Amino acid sequence: MAGAHPAAARETLRPLVFRPGWVALAVAVVPFVAGVQLPLGLQYAPLVASVLLFGLPHGAVDHLAVARTRGRRPDLWAIARVVTLYAVVGGAYAVGWFLAPAAAFALFIAVTWFHWGQGDLYALVVLADADYLRSGAQRVGTVVVRGGLPMLVPLLAFPDWYRRVAETLVGRFAPDAVAALSPAFRPDVRLGLALGYGAVVVATLAVGYARTSQSAAWRLDAAETLGLVAFFALVPPVLAIGVYFCLWHSLRHIARLLLVDDAATAALGDGDAVAAVARFARDAAPLTVVSLALLGGLALLVPNPPDTVPEWVGLYLVFIAVVTLPHVVVVTIMDGEQGIWA
Repeated sequence: MAGAHPAAARETLRPLVFRPGWVALAVAVVPFVAGVQLPLGLQYAPLVASVLLFGLPHGAVDHLAVARTRGRRPDLWAIARVVTLYAVVGGAYAVGWFLAPAAAFALFIAVTWFHWGQGDLYALVVLADADYLRSGAQRVGTVVVRGGLPMLVPLLAFPDWYRRVAETLVGRFAPDAVAALSPAFRPDVRLGLALGYGAVVVATLAVGYARTSQSAAWRLDAAETLGLVAFFALVPPVLAIGVYFCLWHSLRHIARLLLVDDAATAALGDGDAVAAVARFARDAAPLTVVSLALLGGLALLVPNPPDTVPEWVGLYLVFIAVVTLPHVVVVTIMDGEQGIWA
């Protein structure tokens, strides 16, 4: 269950999970508050770094995660089931990018919205002890709010950037197909989305405040929510998503993986975070290398191979989309095993 992790391990993890994200967001936002425009290459740097720094590797332990969450040692059958999941679900989604890239892009946004929301829900429930999230409706609201911060706020604040990213991803397959996404960029649609999303944010935080018996967790939730609204409203999407992906979402999921690995949990209980993270790096290395090889294969198959850094990043995001769908299945199984929605 969600509260079953040794307390000492969680105490070691809390500052390592919550502080780096805040520091990274603060550093990234300062130039834009000061009116400084960072070079485009520098804005792409965090997404490029995510290939090895937390981003891609954070999903490369899925073949071990389900068995460990169930308190079992991963055997070949358990690993084979997850590999099959990736081959079938990820493979089908990859085909979808070739057949209907605009729809595949829309699915990417929806799946990532849910997944990044569920990642923050886990952090609040398990690491922040957010006991005010008592009902399923509150937890659904939290997922909607937290996932919408990186997925929706940039659309509202930077529609031209958002469209450019969509064109880069869809353009690897069929440049003209991006026209199907045009309604999302209309001012009236964005206004409606802003009003609806804002209402969900206010309602979710208000209900949590009314039910809280532990105000520190609610204050953390509110501060993170409002801080991320400001961050994604001020920082251009490519840089903002790159920073968030590496040092917010991925870092929190890695913490979750450490807490289902008995040896890593024991190391954390002894205050040895370095040993725990080293175990994660060892576990993630093989499939990270395999993923890079698959990314290279995808580059050979797309109708419009990438030439520039933005196009390579776009293709990388397509690959991330393909592996995110089966990754969400794995994480949802972990949610069920740990009682995150109970």
